[in-house]
Amino acid sequence: MKISRKHVFVTSVCLVGIPLLIVGGLAVWFRDRLTVMLVNREIEGTVAVVSAALAKDVPPLTTGDADWVCWRGLNGDGRSQTKGIPKGWSDGLPELWNVNYLCQNASSATWSAPVVQGNRLIVVGRDTGNDLVFCLDPEKGSLIWKASFPAEAKASYGTGARATPRIDGDRVYTFGRSGDLVCWGLEKGDRLWHRAVADEGGVESQWGHASSPLVTDSLVVVAGGGGARTIAYDKLTGELEWKSGNGKAGYAAIMEIALGDRKAALNFHGKGLCAVDLVDGREIWDTPWETSYDVNATTPVIAGDKVFLTSGYGTGCGLLQVSSSSAEMLWRSDAIAAQHSDPFIIDGYIYGYSGDSSQNRGTFMCVALETGEEVWSTNEMGWGTCAHVDDHLLCLDIKGNLYLMRPDPERFVKVAEMRKVFGKLRGAVWTVPVLANGRLYLRSGQRLICFAVRESQD
Repeated sequence: MKISRKHVFVTSVCLVGIPLLIVGGLAVWFRDRLTVMLVNREIEGTVAVVSAALAKDVPPLTTGDADWVCWRGLNGDGRSQTKGIPKGWSDGLPELWNVNYLCQNASSATWSAPVVQGNRLIVVGRDTGNDLVFCLDPEKGSLIWKASFPAEAKASYGTGARATPRIDGDRVYTFGRSGDLVCWGLEKGDRLWHRAVADEGGVESQWGHASSPLVTDSLVVVAGGGGARTIAYDKLTGELEWKSGNGKAGYAAIMEIALGDRKAALNFHGKGLCAVDLVDGREIWDTPWETSYDVNATTPVIAGDKVFLTSGYGTGCGLLQVSSSSAEMLWRSDAIAAQHSDPFIIDGYIYGYSGDSSQNRGTFMCVALETGEEVWSTNEMGWGTCAHVDDHLLCLDIKGNLYLMRPDPERFVKVAEMRKVFGKLRGAVWTVPVLANGRLYLRSGQRLICFAVRESQD
């Protein structure tokens, strides 16, 4: 059965002089065809676009051995559990599928990454006036369901979402740039609840809400800004559990950290980094970190009781020693100043891009974790984002060039390279690569491409 993504179009053909019997036969044929085509169904104010047949026959939810269910993967460290990736790309990587309908036009640009659990891939998009949610078969790219949520959004760098969704069991949470947090059923896309952070005093920053949701225990936590700098809802009902702090929101994901026997949320807000007790929302500590335009967008990298921070616009980087009562700056450095490219801590060294994303000439660096001193740097890869897989870093630059490098404190080691993955580009590639269950997913605006990256499939 062929399924249209948006609307069903029935062409009426008027045939002069054809007997009514034929017309009646055509009517019956069209009626039967329409029973298996797309229907629109209103769910609490949201249109969920599904196939009548698929609504009954969607496959049951599964899990995989290397799922990628949230921003930077399940452990929040950007590491994929996929093993056995190919190291030689002389003939490129096998493309499995691609789609080209996630965003309506350039003004609806969306930077959010896909997430994968078993036989479900969730990726968000945008059309005029609506945030879109697509559920695809991660192996074949076929549409399982599509839903939309009406939301007005400012047009700075596109009206689409910045935050990456979070899958949690049989639910998925999306957070739009206008501050709408929506919980969806993962199986069929029914909308379970919606909350607007503005209702609790949240205020949108210049480039929109961008914190990928943190789901932990019974909570879903986002950065609201304004009078709700950090805000937590019951993940099942959407009821407000607590809100904490005041001030500008940043653009980084909320991260979970253990501070002694306390579980806390780290919020890299517009003016610094704060830790908030996940039980009651009390702020544990707040340490300043000033950046031009309040763009603290890079995810805090956690290494035990240490947290690495970096921001662009020449701000640089620093390492904090954190506890259940305080945060102490161990060192500050100009070595890595990443605008919104997340670094990695590997065997005592920090690997990552430094510089801003406006030009494809960012420096990739290795920095000693203990001291903040630069070990080496290279300009052999364009500015981009990375994922950690199979003891390598997979880096995608803003021109759509893909690199595989091996982290080595002695020197830069490029293992493989694949040029112009997307062909002709309409804009920069800012979305981080995602690896799940032996497949690589790369996004550029309205496009999503899937490649096979496991040499042997189990």
